[in-house]
Amino acid sequence: MRNRYRDLLTGKHWLLLVILISGCAAVGTREFGKLYGPAEPHERAVAVLPAGDTDYWTEVKPILENRCVVCHGCYDAPCQLKLSSIEGIERGGSKAEVYATRIREAQPTRIFEDAHSVAGWREKGFYPVLNERADTPDANREASVMYRMLALKDQNPLPDVKQLPDSFDLSLERDQSCAADDTFDKFTKEHPLWGMPYALPGLPDAEQDVLKRWIEQGAVYTKRPPLALEYVEHIKQWEAFINGDSLKEQLVARYLFEHLYFAHLYFPDLDNQAFFTVVRSATPPGEPIELIVTRRPYDDPGVERVYYRIQPVLSTIVTKTHMPYRLDEQRMQRWQSLFVDEPYEVTQLPSYVAEYASNPFITFDEMPTHSRYQFLLDEAQFTIMAFIKGTVCRGQVALSVIQDDFWVFFTNPDSPSLGLMEDFMAQRNESLQMPAAIGSVFRPLTRWRQYKKQQQSMLSDRDQYIAAHVPPDAISLDLVWDGDGVNDNAALTVFRHFDSATVEKGLLGQTPKTAWVIGYGILERIHYLLVAGYDVFGNVGHQLMTRLYMDFLRMEAETNFLQMLPAAARARERDLWYQGIDAEEIKTHLTLPVFEKNSVPNIDYKTDDQKQELFAMLEQRLKAVLPTKHELSAISSPEIRNELERLHPLKGRPVNLMPEVAFVQIHSATGDEYVSLVANRAYSSMTSMLKEQKNRLPADDTLSVIPGFIGAYPNTFYRVDASELGDFVDAISSLEVESDYADLLDDYGVRRTDPDFWPNSDTFHQAYWQLNPLTSGMLDFNRLENR
Repeated sequence: MRNRYRDLLTGKHWLLLVILISGCAAVGTREFGKLYGPAEPHERAVAVLPAGDTDYWTEVKPILENRCVVCHGCYDAPCQLKLSSIEGIERGGSKAEVYATRIREAQPTRIFEDAHSVAGWREKGFYPVLNERADTPDANREASVMYRMLALKDQNPLPDVKQLPDSFDLSLERDQSCAADDTFDKFTKEHPLWGMPYALPGLPDAEQDVLKRWIEQGAVYTKRPPLALEYVEHIKQWEAFINGDSLKEQLVARYLFEHLYFAHLYFPDLDNQAFFTVVRSATPPGEPIELIVTRRPYDDPGVERVYYRIQPVLSTIVTKTHMPYRLDEQRMQRWQSLFVDEPYEVTQLPSYVAEYASNPFITFDEMPTHSRYQFLLDEAQFTIMAFIKGTVCRGQVALSVIQDDFWVFFTNPDSPSLGLMEDFMAQRNESLQMPAAIGSVFRPLTRWRQYKKQQQSMLSDRDQYIAAHVPPDAISLDLVWDGDGVNDNAALTVFRHFDSATVEKGLLGQTPKTAWVIGYGILERIHYLLVAGYDVFGNVGHQLMTRLYMDFLRMEAETNFLQMLPAAARARERDLWYQGIDAEEIKTHLTLPVFEKNSVPNIDYKTDDQKQELFAMLEQRLKAVLPTKHELSAISSPEIRNELERLHPLKGRPVNLMPEVAFVQIHSATGDEYVSLVANRAYSSMTSMLKEQKNRLPADDTLSVIPGFIGAYPNTFYRVDASELGDFVDAISSLEVESDYADLLDDYGVRRTDPDFWPNSDTFHQAYWQLNPLTSGMLDFNRLENR
């Protein structure tokens, strides 16, 4: 036998061996071109659905939203496969990653913007997940990645274990296996357990059958109906308002667009579930929109006149990018008052040259600062939330610069200091360069040194200017905006969940370590740093530069808060917030030495814990506008409330073991309650992106218990009967090792491997929508834990 195999390797038998090997390869990778013909995009939209076919809109779309969009809804969707619209399904997937470390910027791949046909997406390297070969049932099954992913889960369900094996990579930075139709056989051999939904239970049989049947039938769908006339009329009114012909009106429209292009606009007198976006168009109202597509919202549009148009949002609403913004008669009158009726003159429209367009203090210099600031304050939660949701759906670059929880206050727009700062900023317009003025950054450290020098110069000049123009006793509680007694945006809480964050109205959770006081200059600069000027497709230098520059703005906002404390308390808090940082560095960026030398806050402190006193006084000042829906007092049952309150003092090891965000259903005979458990990770300082974990202070971790839903990315779900709530609280309080947490999940958790995962997911989603009908969307399951 050995001699026969040796003979096969002689010259005349090599051809036979090659044929044998080739035959085996053909079995592993089918030649789809020969089987089903060449791949060409199909026209799937039909005027009338064929008799007996599955309807996409009423049967398929709801399943995709509840089962697939929870992982495939944004830039961070695996293989860029966005299943939140039929256009996203037809676009397919791509091996190119949006969130990647790259030397050169990538070409944007924004759905509805960067290509407008399936053929256009194929030219950009996207591959189909639906069959684009011969339109037969066999081809629709075998040449459809989507169908075969579902079938693979049928053939290989999740193993019957509590915790998935390491072969399931659940990290956000995992290598992606983007299998196409002709490479799918190889994928199944390498990853037989990776059918869809990935690392979650298979779909219920009835839902699986609907999706498979639709794909077998060719995945056709009827075209969207035209927009209802009542919406058309509202859009007509708003487009007329934002497309005035005067220079003033054109400048105002540009300002509004650059701050609202990512907003989900809605008309409250019609339907709070229909959302729209404002876009730039080369065509005026009344004509079809001719979209102007640029990398950033302030880039040169390339046309003589820009028109601002309103179009429907066509994708499923997902919480991580959903920022509703009301348009009604009150809003129109407010903008008319702030921007049009104000007596100022616009002499010329500003340039689109990046150096100037990226700097709002130059671009909109002729507009009153008071009006611009009041516009941002009117919806301050929206303004701050945009830093996290506006341009990206994974915010680690921006978020590694902030503490895990802090409170945000705003300077009073009616304060004389606003006018002073307006004069000061006007003097520095030309020298205040923003990172977004440059596209790709290839020498970020060199550039950072330039910005650092610029920031130091600005802070020094600001210190001198304030000292010369502001009385020593000018710092008082009156400098903090009180929402004019009616606006509940006056105080915000920011919860960071490692690489995502939540912004809520009010002062939630325990007293935080740090706080910000933000004025117009900081608000506007952060917007043009993290929203309008941030390029998710940019290179690593751009992303690093954005992160480093945000350090300056955070410290500036913190400095504003510290100015309200007495000198000794101010120094004590600086040392606490920036442990291990060089004293000279703190002095440079967190002090106003000239002003502080004589300044004595006009605030009556009575104890040695002045920060706690200040928080209490600010809370009292804003009491009339602070919402209470996320306070424990919102829970009607005193028994439930009392048990949950026992978690508030929790610190250290038990909190270390808790996930970033957990949603809890408390079942009660009088009605279920839902709360969020938010773990707040403590840090010695937030000045190092690369040493973040080295700066951890785990003994200082705390847990916030918030009624309702906080966060778009739950890490786990708990279900607890009200009669067992005390035991649940005890179990969390006594966590010491990982096995304790596993026991907690055994008793109360809904693991990602739970056979009833999807019914539980539906329960939580339904409660979320009922509690937050305007602001809710599909949650994201990409961060569900595997423990």
